[in-house]
Amino acid sequence: DGNTMDNTMGNIIGSTMQGLKLLVTAAGTREPIDPVRYIGNRSSGKMGYAIAEAAARLGAEVTLISGPSALQPPAGVEFFGVESAREMRQLVQEKFPACDIVIKAAAVADYRVKNVSDQKIKKNDAELTLVLEKNPDILKELGEMKQPHQTLVGFAAETQNLLQYAKGKLEKKNLDMIVANDVSKPQAGFNVDTNLIKLLKRDGSIEELPLMSKKELAYIILDRVMKLRK
Repeated sequence: DGNTMDNTMGNIIGSTMQGLKLLVTAAGTREPIDPVRYIGNRSSGKMGYAIAEAAARLGAEVTLISGPSALQPPAGVEFFGVESAREMRQLVQEKFPACDIVIKAAAVADYRVKNVSDQKIKKNDAELTLVLEKNPDILKELGEMKQPHQTLVGFAAETQNLLQYAKGKLEKKNLDMIVANDVSKPQAGFNVDTNLIKLLKRDGSIEELPLMSKKELAYIILDRVMKLRK
């Protein structure tokens, strides 16, 4: 029951998020190959949508920018759907200056196809070679634009050397906190309702959380963000 969870989790947070503007990005992006095909990833958007929903219930003014997802946008949230990394970047940069907190839970494609075909590429007997070029690094750009009153949280979904990569990302991208999860573990990857995460902060501290639902984790992540802002 949503309300019971709100009360329990609201007590954990011990404060509302009233008056705060929060931007959440969620799901994966799709990079077109031709009018029919695209390159994508396995992100469902569940974690980002759970964070947006929890923040709205706690009174924040929430904007959710999402790549393609089967999920329904949560009630009370300003929602924008995008396809590609470049579309997401444009919207995020527009909304960022007015936000207090940004949580980038989207799995943005690192690469896009260099020459997108206007027509469907026909199958032939030869192999097909796609040349990929790097997409803009939205999180890094936000880290460079970030003002002292803004809190920026990133995600690191890895299959190996989780803490090493997450720590590097936290520093390189000027984040306040990073949510690290090993997506190779059962019950902790894409398309499942639970997650197993570690929270790394700028002071070097690492908080390891037990396996729990993404909906519960959403409240804990928001609680830790609020503590960072005190």
